[in-house]
Amino acid sequence: MELQVRNLQGEQVEAIQVDEALFGIAPNKHVIHQVMLAQQANQRSGNADTKTRGEVRGSTKKIRAQKYTGRARQGSIRAPHHKGGGVIFGPHPRSFEQQVPKMMRRLAIRSALSAKAAGGELAVLNDFNLDNPRTKDILALFKSLEVAGSVLIATAEPDRSALLSVRNIPKTKVIPVHYLNLLDMVNHHYLIMTVAAVRKAEALWGGERAVLRRAPVPQEVAS
Repeated sequence: MELQVRNLQGEQVEAIQVDEALFGIAPNKHVIHQVMLAQQANQRSGNADTKTRGEVRGSTKKIRAQKYTGRARQGSIRAPHHKGGGVIFGPHPRSFEQQVPKMMRRLAIRSALSAKAAGGELAVLNDFNLDNPRTKDILALFKSLEVAGSVLIATAEPDRSALLSVRNIPKTKVIPVHYLNLLDMVNHHYLIMTVAAVRKAEALWGGERAVLRRAPVPQEVAS
């Protein structure tokens, strides 16, 4: 598979061959959905807490006599139907963590990258070296690439200049490629990668890793 490479001025400078197993597969929407839900669930703190009738503050004295008042029986001011009473079936601290197999996480990343490449939402730069952090240069790059909206930039290594250049641009994020994840790719419309980042992504999720640990194809039973 071939991808066009541009420079910081948005001009096409070359074309590179990329791993078909990483950028050219049919996206698995079901795996993308499941991994995205798991990643969102793992971000939840799960610290919501309500007090039961045994935990709220209040008197333990019986409100009134059980019988002969002509009124309903009431046992405690801390009962849930009283103002300031406990909560029935309220939330308590818990873990929302979901375990996802490594094969599914890798397939979800490959599916997202392939979907970006097929949909014209992936741009590859030959280099992302900035002499000085300047937001104006990044905005000019987005304009030359005809990129609008949310943008995710993946570099081969942590790049402080790029980080300082985009921190004032809404809906724009810079991450090293080894931190590339499904949720960031789904939440950002466009993905910009350097050639070095593409090669590192191929080393992480492409090649032999794309077929590693897959179940063997069953052989036909002889009749």
